[in-house]
Formats: sequence, structure tokens, C-alpha cells
Amino acid sequence: MTIRTLARYVTLLAVLPFAAPAAAQSDGEAIFSPVTWERLLNAADEPHNWLMYNGTLDSQRFSGLDQINRETVTGLTLKWTHQIRQLDRNETTPLVVDGVMFITESPSNLVAVDAVNGQPFWRYDHPLPGDLRICCGRNNRGVAILDETLYMSTLDAHLVAIDGRSGSLLWNREVANHESGYSKTAAPLIVKNQVVTGIAGGEYGVRGFLDSYDPASGELKWRTYTIPGPDHPDNQSWAGDSWRTGGSPTWLTGSYDPELNLVYWGTGNPGPDWNGDVRMGDNLYSDSVLALNGDTGEMSWHFQFTPHDEHDWDAIQIPVLADIEVDGEARKAMLWANRNAFYYTLDRETGEFLLGKEFAHQTWAEGLDANGRPIRRPGTKPSTEGTLVAPIAGGGTNWWSPAYSPRTGLLYVNAFDGEALFFNREEEYSEGDTFLGGGTETPLPIDNYHSAIRAIDPTTGDIKWEFPITPRSRSGVLATAGDLVFAAGAEGILFALDAETGEPVWHIPLGGPVNAQPMTYAVSGQQYVTMPVGNVVYTFGLGN
Repeated sequence: MTIRTLARYVTLLAVLPFAAPAAAQSDGEAIFSPVTWERLLNAADEPHNWLMYNGTLDSQRFSGLDQINRETVTGLTLKWTHQIRQLDRNETTPLVVDGVMFITESPSNLVAVDAVNGQPFWRYDHPLPGDLRICCGRNNRGVAILDETLYMSTLDAHLVAIDGRSGSLLWNREVANHESGYSKTAAPLIVKNQVVTGIAGGEYGVRGFLDSYDPASGELKWRTYTIPGPDHPDNQSWAGDSWRTGGSPTWLTGSYDPELNLVYWGTGNPGPDWNGDVRMGDNLYSDSVLALNGDTGEMSWHFQFTPHDEHDWDAIQIPVLADIEVDGEARKAMLWANRNAFYYTLDRETGEFLLGKEFAHQTWAEGLDANGRPIRRPGTKPSTEGTLVAPIAGGGTNWWSPAYSPRTGLLYVNAFDGEALFFNREEEYSEGDTFLGGGTETPLPIDNYHSAIRAIDPTTGDIKWEFPITPRSRSGVLATAGDLVFAAGAEGILFALDAETGEPVWHIPLGGPVNAQPMTYAVSGQQYVTMPVGNVVYTFGLGN
């Protein structure tokens, strides 16, 4: 039975007996060992902790824990829940450090709880202005930690530092003016002695950038703009002054290779989203991955997935780093299932395109050329009467994290096969207002389309298996040394699959909706799996 079939029998979260709120608030101090840069570098060596947004610097979202495996997973039971006070898109991935869990809450709050029972230690509520400009919900995806300090982005485009033991605010830095349309929702990334963090606001005609801040003082160390200025030759990829309102935000979390000292970050759509006539050219470096020097932010290379994007196919997916063999040659690779419905394997040292293949339904390109550039089909750009194109603006996948298992050599992706009508229109830029230049419309109800967890072989781009799920899930994926893949369907069913075959081995209905990804950790030898569903954070473990 597939998860989609099972969903017909799922009741809503409100009637589930285990959807109880967490224990009452009790102030206290969270006790854990300082998370040094050395610990972050070697995060894979302490799989009982989840020390950063994607688990490790290579963003494989793979855990070495194997207590919960194909044989034992059927013994999972609910251990505790944490109720998030605000109803919104709960997109958090918690961190766990030595038995303490840090959970971001909508809209820009943070709470520390006991990872064994969910009992709270402290909470930090960030005050927000009433005139926020945000496109996609009042949410926060997570935090970063260095030593004893947590770093959190906020919806009013601030970066804050919070004492991890007490929850006290240490400093508060304005990154950009929220009144101009800037905001921040993503977890930062620690790189040596820096807090690297991006910016959102691509629907407001902002100019994207990536920042590095001093963790002790909050002072800006470097800023790299994702749209080159007029003194750079790549600025010619923007017609006239269109670069000034060109978008290209950095609204998710990147990855880091310590041997190459390169930070990798994806960039979002050019602006306005759907009217490319006012910004002719490739619109660099929108819809790209950037490789930046980890000390200076200087660009080493870039690769653009969708030049002159007119369909809102942000390339803000997580850059997954893995050492694999391609065509008989060992490669330091980057694995990327892109929102435009093509999968890519790149050389992460040079940016060389190694291979690419369609992994979700698409109708906009004949394929990719030898350099990875799409070969566009005519008649697929947005129009005033509407042009039917696959994938939808939400893409063949989106921001929810994939996972890679070094045990199976497979990349696991939440994929979607759908189509939409794309419209364009004339629109004048006004600072602080949306700058879209059109819109989209799905001609059929979402249930008429197809979603699946797909396992991709990154050495060939071939799909090895797929597991159908109810469309459209916004669940990320977790892979473990127990040879399991965890994810969730749109209706809130958390499930585990056999990582080698895709066969379902366990599931539990939790209601919905799902806008996050599972993670796993251990305390005192007991492994747990945590999944946010609706406005509840659920944690499961083995035994009664």
C-alpha cells in the first residue's frame, strides 16, 4: 500500500490522541559542551548530535546511527511532543547538542528543550515590526551554533546571537532594511570563525547577497553580491539597469568543503519573476550555485542552472557534497536535483558540468548541452494568455532537503510531476512592494499530479526507484546507517523506506501539513527520530 492510498484513512491532527501540548514552561539553564569549530568539522563522528541544519558541512543529511534500522523500525513509538504556539508553516530543523534540542518557532522565536522528554529550558521571542514584507509565510528554518552561542535569522532581516545556556540575547544586527522587502528565514552556516548567512526577498526586487559576520561582535566581515555591479563584465548579462532590482536572493543554507575552503550557496530567481522582457540576458548570478572563498567571499566559480529564468525556478536547493566516481574517475562532486526538474552532478572543485538528466516531468527544454546549459523549447515563455509548462513554479523539487547515503551511493529527493499556466504582465518597480511581472495557475487540482521520493544514482543520473506519495509534500528527506530513508507525505504521514529498494517498512499518521524534514539523534544510547508536522514537533524512539 502506498502512502497516497493510506492517506484516505487518515484523520486530522485534532483528533489524534498523542497530539498533546508539551509540558508547562519552566525556566532553566541548558547544559552542553561548547560546540567548537573542530566539533563542527567532525560532526559525522558524533552522530548522536545534530550540530547544524543539514547535519554535517557536506549537507548529506545522513546519520551514522543504526539502532533504528530495517529490522527494528517497526518498534518506534511516540516519546514526546512540543507544541509551537503560532500556527504557520512550521519549517524548522532542530539542532541537538549533548541532549539539548534547539527548536525555532514561527515567526522568529527559539526554544531550548530536553531532547529526552521535551521539557523546556528557556525561550527567546524576537520582537517583530508590523510592516513585514514576506512572500511565503511567517516561518524560520533553524539556527547555527558555535561554542555556546546560537545564531538565528529573523523575518525583519536581522541576525541575532543568543546565549545557548540561558536564552539571553547577546547581540542583534540589522542585515538589510525590511521595508525594502528584505527578510531572513534560513539557518546560518558556521565557517571557521564566521557566521555565513543569506537573504530573502526575491519577489520584492531586492539585490541578493551573501554575508559573513564575526560571531563575537556581529560585525560584517564580507559581503558578496549575487548580482554583479556595473564594474564587472558579468553585469552585461542584465539589460540596462535591471540588475538593480534583479533579485537573486540566497534564502536557504549552503555547504562547505574544508579541504578546498569553498563555501557553496544557491541563488534564487531573477526579478521580476515572470516578465523577462525587462531584464534581457542570462541574468547572472541568479538561479546558480556560487563557490566562494571561505575566508574572503571572493568567487571561485559559478554554475547557472537556468539562464534568464522566467518561471521562478530558484536554484536554492541544498548543495550536497560527495566524493564519487564518474566515468571511471574519482571526483569531488556536488549533487543537485534542481527546481527546474533536471538533476546535475558537478565537479565542486572547478564547477565543471559532469552530467545532467531529467528527474521530474518537464516540457520547457529538449535537454542539456555539453556544458549543462538548457536547450530551450520554443513557445514556453510566459504570455498574457497563459503558457502551459512543466514543472510548476514550485518546481520538480524545492527547498526541502534531499539526503545522500554513502552506504547505497544514492541521492534521495522529494520530486513532483506537475504543470502550470504561466502569465506575464507589465509591472513597475516600487520599493517594498512585490515585483512579480505575472503569475501562475495550476489548471487541475493538485491531486491530479504525481509526487514521489526518488532515489537517483549520481554517477549516471538514473532513477533507481521511486515511492509514490500524496502530492504535494513539502517534506525533506533523512538517510541513516540503519539503511532507512525517512520522509513524510502531504497529509502528514511520517514513513520509513528501505534505502536500497524503496519498499515501505514503517509509517504513522500525524495529520498535516508537512513543511519540514526529519532528523535523528541519540541520548544515553537511545536513538530518536524527530519530525515537525503541523505546529507540533514529534519525537519517536524504540520501546514503550
